[in-house]
Amino acid sequence: MTVLLHALLLDIPEVVTTPRLTLAATRAGRGAEIRAAVHESHAQLKRWMPWANEPQSEDDSEVHCRSMRARWHAREELDFCVLRRADGLLVGKGGLHTIDWSLPKFEIGYWVRASCAGQGFATEATAALAGMARGALGAVRLEIRSDARNAPSRRVAEKCGFELEGILRRSRRDGEGALADACVYAKVYP
Repeated sequence: MTVLLHALLLDIPEVVTTPRLTLAATRAGRGAEIRAAVHESHAQLKRWMPWANEPQSEDDSEVHCRSMRARWHAREELDFCVLRRADGLLVGKGGLHTIDWSLPKFEIGYWVRASCAGQGFATEATAALAGMARGALGAVRLEIRSDARNAPSRRVAEKCGFELEGILRRSRRDGEGALADACVYAKVYP
């Protein structure tokens, strides 16, 4: 059986819960709330995330949702909306990206809306994604990559037990298009 065929047959959890959060697979119909969170957080996100530089319409955000759903079914990305359990507020997004099913290896990505920053939501969501990747998907390697200057993102990786493997100098572009260094954090399992 080919590796992709095996991945297509996996029952991947579409909902992951933590004490304060529900991580729900991104679906059609969430475009407006994602756009609102990105709009609120534009000043913070644009520094690190090149995709956040251009203003997004609700239609752009809805296309993103539908694209992520298609990529989920193709097992190319596993993208989640991170919701606060107390009131259902979208506090951010997170997911498993840069997937290599032959290992299997996943890169965890995340962002949190500005009004929810500093409350541990990114750490809680990242720990949940790591646990799901290891348990349900048999991950042998997980990575988190961030701009070397993004101290909050680096703290999330460290709090979740990821080890800094190295800094890739001038290996990425930041949100303003300038060359930047990237930190590579990883967890490996036997």
